[in-house]
Amino acid sequence: MIIFSIAARELRSLFLSPLAWTILAVVQFILAYIFLAQVDVFLQVQPRLAALEGAPGMTELVIVPLFGNAAILLLLVVPLVTMRLISEERKAQTISLLFSSPVSMTEIILGKYLGIMGFLLIMLALITLMPLALLLGGALDGGMLLSGLLGLGLLLASFAAVGLFMSTLTAQPVVAAVSTFGVLLLLWLLDWAGNNSAGNDPSDITGIAGGVFGYLSMLRHYETLLKGMFDSSDVIYYLLLIILFLGLSVHRLNADRMQP
Repeated sequence: MIIFSIAARELRSLFLSPLAWTILAVVQFILAYIFLAQVDVFLQVQPRLAALEGAPGMTELVIVPLFGNAAILLLLVVPLVTMRLISEERKAQTISLLFSSPVSMTEIILGKYLGIMGFLLIMLALITLMPLALLLGGALDGGMLLSGLLGLGLLLASFAAVGLFMSTLTAQPVVAAVSTFGVLLLLWLLDWAGNNSAGNDPSDITGIAGGVFGYLSMLRHYETLLKGMFDSSDVIYYLLLIILFLGLSVHRLNADRMQP
């Protein structure tokens, strides 16, 4: 299938560049340091936690902070991975070859998206090895672990969709990276606007605006999944966000294709 051929070519081209290997190494090094620091803190407080009823366990004190820090780090990293997806084609003036090929813009966008997701899933798998290593010396909350992994995976998929769309808007990869980071940061910080705008009266316009901002925030939905509380509305939010930006990407390329 042509979509998977495009995805395989995109993934292969990523690993042919030093950028992908550097990003993998740096992300793993930083998160490994955070992980070991959290494990050390847990070992120090474990004797006191044993005397408390209903005390948080290893999952809450080690894995949840790890996934929280991973999300912030990947918010900075993903724009560097997605910046060349389409903008590099524009910069090299090879995008006309894409337009003239017997392939639909939907297939091109989905192929490039699946290719970048393949790379991000490899990164996610490497991150997952850290919590799984704790099974050698203790028990984990499987539900909270799976919920956190689902949240991080959906978050990465959303980051990639936004980055792909921003890459369709410019011929400069650096501009695509910076604009992607700006959009992701805005969607991340909407939670703050939601908290500040929330009022006591649900009919108040300020309270309504706070609720809207809160729902649009990536952070709020991610935090819910990190706590182990699976809610279908959180999953639907990320799926709608992915579909929206992929649809915008297809529309953008179709508009360029129709230009004389």
